[in-house]
Amino acid sequence: MLLLGIDIGTSSIKVSVVDALSQQRIVSVSWPETETEIISKQPGWAEQSPSMWWEHTQQAILKANATKKYDPTAISAIGISYQMHGLVVLDKNNNVLRDSIIWCDSRAVEIGNQAFDAIGPSNSLQHLLNSPGNFTASKLAWVKQNEPALYEQIDKIMLPGDYIALQLTGSATTSISALSEGVFWDFVNNELSEDVFSHYGFSKSVIPEIRDVFTEHGQLSSANASTLGLKTGIPVTYKAGDQPNNALSLNVLEAGEVAATAGTSGVIYGVSDELTFDPQSRINSFAHVNHTAAQKRIGVLLCINGTGILNRWVKNTTGNQSYQQMNEAAATVSIGSNGLFVLPFGNGAERMLENKIAGAHVQQLDFNIHTNAHLFRASQEGIAFAFRYGLDIMRENKMNPSIIRAGRANMFLSDVFTRAFVNTLNIPVELHNCDGSVGAALGAGIGAGIYKHPKEAFSNAAPLAVIEPDSTVQQYNSLYEEWNTLLQKQLS
Repeated sequence: MLLLGIDIGTSSIKVSVVDALSQQRIVSVSWPETETEIISKQPGWAEQSPSMWWEHTQQAILKANATKKYDPTAISAIGISYQMHGLVVLDKNNNVLRDSIIWCDSRAVEIGNQAFDAIGPSNSLQHLLNSPGNFTASKLAWVKQNEPALYEQIDKIMLPGDYIALQLTGSATTSISALSEGVFWDFVNNELSEDVFSHYGFSKSVIPEIRDVFTEHGQLSSANASTLGLKTGIPVTYKAGDQPNNALSLNVLEAGEVAATAGTSGVIYGVSDELTFDPQSRINSFAHVNHTAAQKRIGVLLCINGTGILNRWVKNTTGNQSYQQMNEAAATVSIGSNGLFVLPFGNGAERMLENKIAGAHVQQLDFNIHTNAHLFRASQEGIAFAFRYGLDIMRENKMNPSIIRAGRANMFLSDVFTRAFVNTLNIPVELHNCDGSVGAALGAGIGAGIYKHPKEAFSNAAPLAVIEPDSTVQQYNSLYEEWNTLLQKQLS
């Protein structure tokens, strides 16, 4: 019995096929071969085409099938992970009306700030667990204010994963987890937020049918089955945002467990059994994949917009060396990059900086000392320092991890970054051989009832390695303090 996982990333679509019994991946592929660009028509804007996501999803599935490593007709369930907070708007015929305003777009910050004040900070935080900020509801409000003719044509709104499931099955559904990440959900009353819909003047009819994360969200249509070489009627049994899904893929499901990822964005994601929130909304709280009204499981999320996207910018700007070559070069430079510092905040408004657009900065560059290798290392160290800055905020909010789980992927493929992360945070990291598409596949198995309990989906999981803090902790702590001083000057 096989499971298909689809991860709708910002840079590419990744697909994995997993054997349900062994829980091991059979094949993983990505499409396209080069990283997908973000459309930025104005500073602070970020968009992508949902139709492009769907085309790339199909190509990724066909690429996986072409490996001949499995029988496509043996796939029994499909799971979807997706980039969070994106807005997809559809007309009554399910046609996309505009490009998606994606997670790192900053245009709706002030709209969200005004909503926060109007709803009331205390009321907003207690019921929504967040300021409306720059999340999906505020993005929809921007469309309403600035594209009124288009807004009038909207029949349904969706998160990116909801849209891909619709394309696969023809069924329009969403979940409490998805609605909470869009800041549409009232956790106290366990319903769509009257405050948000009233303040923004939205009709609740734009929200698709709400279903559990782990349940059927439609069945693969015969037309798509024919195109993709799969069986008609395969159920989509799981949909979740990329960070809740990353936590699931690392078996982070219970209170106190913590996951991290360092892909296009950087995230630390911890689970709480309380309706917790940050008074300044610098970190955010959403319904985790296993949250219910009776058993609260809240994902507390720290996000750094400029992580892998900084690494890609450095790669492209310095001559398109491979990431492995960059990592090897960075390792030739001593800790601290000979005084070079990078502030990795060049990808829109940063929530952990109270929605300020701080910009990326290269500090203390010396033309006579610093080389590309220094820039590679300083960038990776700067990202690790940004994680520390965010973790300190999480600690203020009673999230004190003793170990962090992460997939050995993206930035965690770099020993320089991994060591900088571990020693700057002074917390061990447990590295696993997993990624979002594998997590989505296992989520599909849970939703299809193949596994009796979510934990059963990870009964064969074992860490690749545990990286412990070492004797350089104090050195990294001193460097972090210097980096933080430079950051505060930029913020002042």
